[in-house]
Amino acid sequence: MKYRNFTKDNLSVSQLGFGCMRFPTLDDKETINKEESTKMLDYAIDNGVNYIDTAFPYHNEQSELFVGEYFQKNGRRKDIYLATKCPVWKAEKEGDFYNLLKLQLERLQVEYVDFYLLHALDRQRWDKITSLNVFQDMKRAKEEGLIRYLGFSFHDEYPLFEEICDAYDWDFTQIQLNYMDIGHQAGLQGLDYAHNKGFSVVIMEPIKGGKLAYPPQDIQDLFKEASNDFSPSGHALAYLFNREEVSVVLSGMSSMAQVEDNVNVASIVEANSLDEKDQDIYIEAKMIFDKRTQVGCTSCDYCMPCPQEVEIPKIFKQYNNLHVYGEESNKDLYEKLQEENHDASHCVECGSCESQCPQHLNIIEDLKSAHDNLTEV
Repeated sequence: MKYRNFTKDNLSVSQLGFGCMRFPTLDDKETINKEESTKMLDYAIDNGVNYIDTAFPYHNEQSELFVGEYFQKNGRRKDIYLATKCPVWKAEKEGDFYNLLKLQLERLQVEYVDFYLLHALDRQRWDKITSLNVFQDMKRAKEEGLIRYLGFSFHDEYPLFEEICDAYDWDFTQIQLNYMDIGHQAGLQGLDYAHNKGFSVVIMEPIKGGKLAYPPQDIQDLFKEASNDFSPSGHALAYLFNREEVSVVLSGMSSMAQVEDNVNVASIVEANSLDEKDQDIYIEAKMIFDKRTQVGCTSCDYCMPCPQEVEIPKIFKQYNNLHVYGEESNKDLYEKLQEENHDASHCVECGSCESQCPQHLNIIEDLKSAHDNLTEV
C-alpha cells in the first residue's frame, strides 16, 4: 500500500480509502451483509488501508452503526483513521451541529473521530450552516477532542467551492473527480485551488458511481495499450493516484473482488508514476465517451422551472447516460418521471426553455429524441 501525507500534520494515510456507502447487502437490498462486509474491511485493513469513511445517511442510516459495531468487536479502531460527516440538513438551530456530532459518536461507539466533514455542501446548505454559526460548534468540538480535523464535502459549481475554501482554515476537503468529471463541480480546477491553499484533498466517485467499471469494448481495448494490466476500475483509480495533489481516493466497495482489485492498484501506482502514453489514454477515453453524448446539456437549470413541470435536465442526463455508459437503468429512472408526470411527453413546445438556454440547444426536438430512446423496449 502506498501512503500520502495528510493535513498539515503530515499524517501517514493510505492513498486508498474504504468508503462505507456501498457495502454488500442481503436479499432485501437494504440490510448490510455484516459477515461479508466484515471480511472486506478485515482484508482492506490487513493490506494497509487505514482510512475508513462513513456518513450518517449511508445505507439508510445504518452504516455508522455497523462501522461502530465492527470496531467494537475487533478492537481495530487504533489501526485506522475514521472519517464521518455531519448531516447538516438536520440542523435547525445553533448548537445542533454539536448535538449531531455527539449522536454520531454514540452511533460509532467512539470517543472521537479523526476527520469530520460538513456533508455535501451546496449553496443552500452553506448559507444555512453559516447562519447557524456552525464554526462555533466545530471549535467547541475540537477543543473537547471530539474531532481532530475538520473538512467539507462539496456538490455544487466551482465558484462556490472557492468561496467555501476561502471562508475557513480547513484541514481538508472532499470532491468528486475522475477522468470524465475533470470539469464537473470542483473538478481539476478545484483540486489545484485546494492544494495550493494547503488543504489535503479526498476524492469521491473515482469510478463515477460504477459507470467507468464496465466501459464499452472500444474503451476496454484502449486501456489494453496501457503499461499496467488493470481492470477498467483500476485504471480509473490509477488516474487519480498519479496526481500528487490527491491525498486519498475513496472507493465504495461492494465485494471482496473489488477490494482485492483496488488494493492491488493502490499498492502499485504512486504520484507521477504514469508515463505520457498512459496519461494520453485517459484523454482519448474521455473523447470517445464524450462523442456518445446526445445532448450538450450542462445541467445549469436556466431552462427550469418548466411551465409543464417537465424535468428537462434530468431527462437529458438519463438520455446521455443511456448512450454514453450503456446504462439501461436510466430507462427505469425515466419510467419514474413518467409516473410523476414530469416526462418529455408533457412538453407543449412553448419554447420558453429554448429562449433561456445558454447552450442554444434544440430542447424541444431533443426531448422528443430522449423520450423515444428512453421508452424503447
